[in-house]
Amino acid sequence: MFNHTNRQPRESNQLVFGTRAVIEAIRSGKEIESLYIQRGIGGELLNELKMLLHEYNIAAQQVPVEKLNRITMKNHQGVIAFISPIVYQRVEDIIPAVYERGEVPLILVLDSITDVRNMGAIARTAECSGVHAIVIPAKGSAQINPDAIKTSAGALYKIPVCRHNDFMHTIRFIQESGLQIVCCTEKTEEFIYKPDYSMPTAIVMGSEEDGVRNEIIRMADHLAKIPMYGDIESLNVSVATGIILYEAVRQRL
Repeated sequence: MFNHTNRQPRESNQLVFGTRAVIEAIRSGKEIESLYIQRGIGGELLNELKMLLHEYNIAAQQVPVEKLNRITMKNHQGVIAFISPIVYQRVEDIIPAVYERGEVPLILVLDSITDVRNMGAIARTAECSGVHAIVIPAKGSAQINPDAIKTSAGALYKIPVCRHNDFMHTIRFIQESGLQIVCCTEKTEEFIYKPDYSMPTAIVMGSEEDGVRNEIIRMADHLAKIPMYGDIESLNVSVATGIILYEAVRQRL
């Protein structure tokens, strides 16, 4: 039930700069982790890049030139991209494949986890606990970079990571595919032991600062919290994820 198909590691995050170089990287099929465009610049070549971003559904951040210069002082022409070390997948492909193998889907949804080491630690636990895929938003999520890969002990090369622009639409798709949505949140009186994780399940973890966004909480099938007895009010999100995932493992055993 807990086997994954191994994927070969790709290169570490690679810096690509210059408008033409970034265009060719996209056209060659490189996975763009992040893309920065200098605020206020224009031109025919930049218009070609923007059309390509629209075609490939790639998000870009408009930033001041000072930010670009902090990344590299070389002739970046106002455009810098980072190539991802992994190939992102689509949860729309993962869930049907899990069902076809006769397995019960267990999906981990990470709502705005921004710390790369937390991301890596979570991925390591997720891979060990049999999670079929990790789902993250395209914006407001930690980069999958060499630090995340290292912290994951290579798990990010093994477990599918699905990055989606329309995050709420993706969660609705997961729910409509027969998975119950279990949000780990303090905004409930129910503990993590109540939901039946032997069912097809998507567990949602939120950021340490803001938790799970309210839109997801409203659509969730279950809200669940971890019992807390000390004076500190919260756990590190990677630790909390491990606790709820292994409750799912316990029930599935």
